[in-house]
Amino acid sequence: MSENTNEPTPLKEIGEFGLIERLTKNIELKNTATKLGVGDDAALIQNEKSLTVVSTDMLVEGVHFDLLYVPLKHLGYKSVVVNLSDIYAMNATPKQITVSIAVSNRMSIEALEDLYEGINLACEMYGVDLVGGDTTSSLSGTVISITAIGEVDEEKVVKRSGAKENDLICVSGDLGAAFAGLQILEREKGVFKDNEAMQPDFSGKDYILERQLKPEARKDIIEYFAREGIVPTSMIDVSDGLSSELIHLAKASEVGIQIYEDKIPLDPQTINTCEELNLNPGMAALNGGEDYELLFTVSIEHFEKLKSEPLLSIIGHVTDKNSGNNMVASGTESLIELQAQGWQH
Repeated sequence: MSENTNEPTPLKEIGEFGLIERLTKNIELKNTATKLGVGDDAALIQNEKSLTVVSTDMLVEGVHFDLLYVPLKHLGYKSVVVNLSDIYAMNATPKQITVSIAVSNRMSIEALEDLYEGINLACEMYGVDLVGGDTTSSLSGTVISITAIGEVDEEKVVKRSGAKENDLICVSGDLGAAFAGLQILEREKGVFKDNEAMQPDFSGKDYILERQLKPEARKDIIEYFAREGIVPTSMIDVSDGLSSELIHLAKASEVGIQIYEDKIPLDPQTINTCEELNLNPGMAALNGGEDYELLFTVSIEHFEKLKSEPLLSIIGHVTDKNSGNNMVASGTESLIELQAQGWQH
């Protein structure tokens, strides 16, 4: 009998998205009601009058959060919001969630009540019902898995795959703030480990800390689309960094991307914090992740509506596939190729 001499492939060689593609490449959809499976922000299931939108995210202690500086109430709130963001990225409205948690015996009842206080607050804020889930024990850290369920009219659903050449590229809010907040939290954690008598210094950092610990999903952008009669041609939420998400849209839509560095929206607190830490604010926006803003493309016919809208920024346009994915550097005409260097789970 011949032996297989091939060495096992380490996960780090292909990364999260390479792993997903490899594990799911042979999946075939069997039910006619399944309109969209793996490969977008959420799956789509046909109903009688609309589409059901389903998305699942998992948060793992030590990978996605550190309980040394993340309050449990904030963690519960954030764990819901990051799932709702995927539903909004399909131009849909979230309706229900299920919550499954695995916890170790070091977690008290009171601590879990704090976690669920945050979960319930997010449900209240976004008009979502908690309808089920599961609990089990963990021999390591805490794990939170949430499934979000929403709905959208079939003619209004937005996927990653609809961008067309000359479409405008837009993003809501500002970028890089969550990454800057994380750097401050990690800095103060290091100081605390060296000297537990030292009090953390978070002065002047309220905004970026909130963006990291208690982000918000952009329900207001979906409401804006509805008011203005705009249906984006493609959309994705910015969870892994602007650069990675732009490349996802370009790949799914089979187009090229051109954005402008000086058009990327940055909050002054993000800029100041990055400069304080000797980091490039633009790189924080491109590669930092966890902003949970909405990145989308729209027909150029909507330019007049969009150009003065304070909720969003026009940062570039869609090009042909052969042009690649590029950023025009500030103050120059030099093109920098976009690289997917964002968060790898």
